[in-house]
Amino acid sequence: MPLADTTEPRSVVVSRHTPLGPGSEFDRIRLALARLGPRAVGAGDDCAFVPAGGEYLALSCDASVEGTHFRAGWLRAEELGWRAAAAALSDLAAVAATPLGVLVSVALPVEWPEEQFADLMEGVGEAVEAVGAVVWGGDLVRGERLAIGMFVVGRLVGEPVRRRGAMPGDGLWVTGRLGGPRAAVAAWGAGREPEAAARARFARPEPRVAHALWLKEHGAKAMIDVSDGVLPDAAHLGAASGVSWTIALEALPLHPAIEGALEAVVSGEEYELLAALPPGFGPDQAREFEAAFGLPLTRVGWAEPAGREPLVRLVRDGAAVEPPFAFAHF
Repeated sequence: MPLADTTEPRSVVVSRHTPLGPGSEFDRIRLALARLGPRAVGAGDDCAFVPAGGEYLALSCDASVEGTHFRAGWLRAEELGWRAAAAALSDLAAVAATPLGVLVSVALPVEWPEEQFADLMEGVGEAVEAVGAVVWGGDLVRGERLAIGMFVVGRLVGEPVRRRGAMPGDGLWVTGRLGGPRAAVAAWGAGREPEAAARARFARPEPRVAHALWLKEHGAKAMIDVSDGVLPDAAHLGAASGVSWTIALEALPLHPAIEGALEAVVSGEEYELLAALPPGFGPDQAREFEAAFGLPLTRVGWAEPAGREPLVRLVRDGAAVEPPFAFAHF
């Protein structure tokens, strides 16, 4: 569930849940929030924001479940640990927070050897160390299948970058190249090993922590990490900000392993950043970003006034394109 904002007094936050985009998963969240009423405050962003000692902490949690996020045999134990940690740390990147530490809760099948569990935690440790954070501890229980729960904490300097804040005229920009994870899953589903670069994008995604801080410094007005796909995640930015988006399929930066833009636009678990940047942000700044990180930053769309359905319109060379099916949990 998208998490809460507690930076404002409870009486103010109660009615200010950040709106979510369409989908049955989010219909369930909306119903749960309505049932919780004033017991839930300010949900809807990638993190909760909590005051602590004169600054604010960003908190988030995430789950990786066998059979939903991966299949047995796809990844080594240490890759499972890395991937679970990176997915949760990506929520901190989405709000431009600096990671501090993580707590890990694991449901482990009884047949897993002790050494294999240690390998999994080694992967967690490697991912956490890569962003300058640490493992604080967690919980271990027996389960019918592997499930990894991650609770992550980061520090905010100044204001977070939320999902709301985009305005008509802003550009929609994405880091990296899209489609690698989808290509890997398709290969496994067809009974073959993925191409190495696509497998690496699925097995070892990189939370874009430093990239997010750069984008914030250069005017990012709204941001989300690409966990469900550019198409559904852009809809969340649109719902939160009160804008509609047009995405040009020919502009999407494609991973070499993916066949086309319609597949890439719904490729989930990318953990790239999708950001609204002001009209003055352009090719010069994008080249500066690429020089700093060795990663492309590409304008894929633009914001328009709200009031249009759907929240995200796909075009190719100016002509409307029917949106493809995107994965949904429910």
